[in-house]
Amino acid sequence: MAKRDFYEILGVDRSASDRDIAKAYRKLAVKYHPDSNPGDEHASRQFKESAEAYEVLSDSDKRNRYDRFGHAGLEGSTQFSSTEDIFAAFGEIFGGGGGVFGDLFGRTGRRGPRRGSDVRADVKLTLEEAAAGVNKTLSFERSQECETCEATGSTPGSRPETCQQCGGRGQVLQSTGILRVQTTCPVCRGQGQIIINPCNDCRGRGYVGRKVELDVAIPAGVDDGMRVRLAGEGEPSPDGGPNGDCYCFISVRRHKLFHRDGQNLILQMPISYTQAALGAEIEVPTLDGPDKLVIPSGSQSGEVFKMRGRGMPHPQGGATGDLLVQTFIETPKKVSDEQDALLRQLAELEHKDVLPQRKNFLKRLKEYFAASESQA
Repeated sequence: MAKRDFYEILGVDRSASDRDIAKAYRKLAVKYHPDSNPGDEHASRQFKESAEAYEVLSDSDKRNRYDRFGHAGLEGSTQFSSTEDIFAAFGEIFGGGGGVFGDLFGRTGRRGPRRGSDVRADVKLTLEEAAAGVNKTLSFERSQECETCEATGSTPGSRPETCQQCGGRGQVLQSTGILRVQTTCPVCRGQGQIIINPCNDCRGRGYVGRKVELDVAIPAGVDDGMRVRLAGEGEPSPDGGPNGDCYCFISVRRHKLFHRDGQNLILQMPISYTQAALGAEIEVPTLDGPDKLVIPSGSQSGEVFKMRGRGMPHPQGGATGDLLVQTFIETPKKVSDEQDALLRQLAELEHKDVLPQRKNFLKRLKEYFAASESQA
């Protein structure tokens, strides 16, 4: 079954703000929450569908790719396997740890382990590398467990103490009108414990920064501004949850010959007047090496010729783009005497006025002034 449009699912316009998108998702999440619709498979599907739509449209990069390429541009976007996955992913927008959900539908207790933060790595490619795909070694900073305290954050020999504010639960309840909102404890920040004697090496974090090198396979056809996700290669979770991801942001250097337009490449190729008028077979550069292109007689300056399949491959495995060769007639700044004579004969045949040769013109001009002086 084809996926529905994400904007249609949330009931918002394509120009909707982040706030409008979050507001629309909240309404749908409450409406189709499984605790309000026990045993209702339709509501469960709607609940997951709206969560998937929000997961994409609330992320500026994913939303941009979705707006440009639709579902095909998401590289298998997140599909939640259970409602617990949805609570873990979006609990924060409801006040933390389930928030409004937890109070309206009876879900209490400390939230599950948090996912580690994502990290960014920048990758620069040539157009040739982007076309063929390439393996690159990335270098970036990432936190690793502190060897001194073994990731506890406390000085060896000491232990964290239970947070008195939340009683070790990591969350506190606050009353807002008739609602009780469950939020992250402001004292221990959701940890449930407080470090009294922090480790000197990591300053209580339990982790220290380290330089990491990773080999990543960049798929063929990537474009400037795209990113490649390395699952689980981001920051570690602060409380035993899954690691974050590493996102490789792609930038492609400008090429000396080719200009990219989506999956197509554009090449501006100069030809002579005689080649345009009489037709010719010329050699043109491509990313795979030189190739032949037939210019038919009577071609006009600015005409575009298509070389199918000689552009960029599609990063999602679609059809390869084309090479568009735009020809323009190049006028020589200097010509030989023989070329000059032939061109003047052509001009006479075409009954076209042309400028006189400067040498002959100056000779005739000198004779004219000499004759004028003799008559005076």
